[in-house]
Amino acid sequence: MGSYTIGVVGDDAALRELLTTFLEDEHYRVISAKSCAEALTLAGDFRFDAFLMDIEISGDSGIELCRNIRAMKIYRRTPIICITGQDYPDILLSAFDAGADDFIGKPINLVSLLARLKSQLQKTDYYQKLERARQMLRRYLSPRVADIAEEYSETGNVPPPAERQVAICFTDIRGFTALSETLDPERLFASLSGHLRRQVELVYRHGGYVDKFNGDGIMAVFDGQGMVEKCCRCALSIMDEATGRNPDEDKLPIGIGIHTGRVMVGNIGSPEHFDYSIIGATVNLAARLCGYAQPETIIVSSTVRDAVGMDSGLAFLDPREVQMRGVSGMVRIYRLLLEKAKSQQS
Repeated sequence: MGSYTIGVVGDDAALRELLTTFLEDEHYRVISAKSCAEALTLAGDFRFDAFLMDIEISGDSGIELCRNIRAMKIYRRTPIICITGQDYPDILLSAFDAGADDFIGKPINLVSLLARLKSQLQKTDYYQKLERARQMLRRYLSPRVADIAEEYSETGNVPPPAERQVAICFTDIRGFTALSETLDPERLFASLSGHLRRQVELVYRHGGYVDKFNGDGIMAVFDGQGMVEKCCRCALSIMDEATGRNPDEDKLPIGIGIHTGRVMVGNIGSPEHFDYSIIGATVNLAARLCGYAQPETIIVSSTVRDAVGMDSGLAFLDPREVQMRGVSGMVRIYRLLLEKAKSQQS
């Protein structure tokens, strides 16, 4: 138990000495304070794993100290065990309201104190392990999916599928298969990982979220007000970053496709393994547009162009009707640029 640091607070020197000696014999590290002010100072200077505090401190309020410690961000889950010789319900309730986790009465039964302290520390350790696991899972899930999962865990109810209007951006590295044959796997993995990391950062910076990784690209979703323009500007930022990369890094030319429309959003799969995703013809066409795009080119549908309008500072060039595999009828598409890039091409 030597890894735990315990704060002992009280103006009774004999009590502090008793608790310090006992806990140090149990291989805890003990730092004591004889006043609330000293305890708060020490709480800022050291990282405590638990507090044992007497709530009857001459001239001070142990309950107020409890509240002040609990208000500190690093101690929101730290066990606080109050010591009192008074058995008044209003005092106990006030201490619990201030953030106390447990009580022990005077005279102190040291065996009982040790058992309660161990129990509180174990609960805190368990919570911290769960929190670390939760944070790690959030690194594997999009914030949108993580929020849905947490909501489901609280209510036990899986949200029903819903129809929504979204803008979708697909990215894909052109010639990735050929590239994988020329680079060793470790270098290829590092290059791809860095490439996708920057794409993900740009998606979230522009207000979207990553629905999934598609091997060497991503599927990003934008919703809400201004979603189509945000999606377009995100795609331009991704392309600008990819084409302006350090010449010493591996060049990974990408193609991007964007479409907007109605989709179904919800859980796909079985109760054992869900995937919260979007499906529909809008998704399929966005993926086809990405597949049609040449290296370092962003291809968008006419629906995207119409949704953005003419005063956005975005340029939609080379309009043409094309046949997309798996899509009935001709699809009108445009190449997306910034206005300043358009003028440079002229």
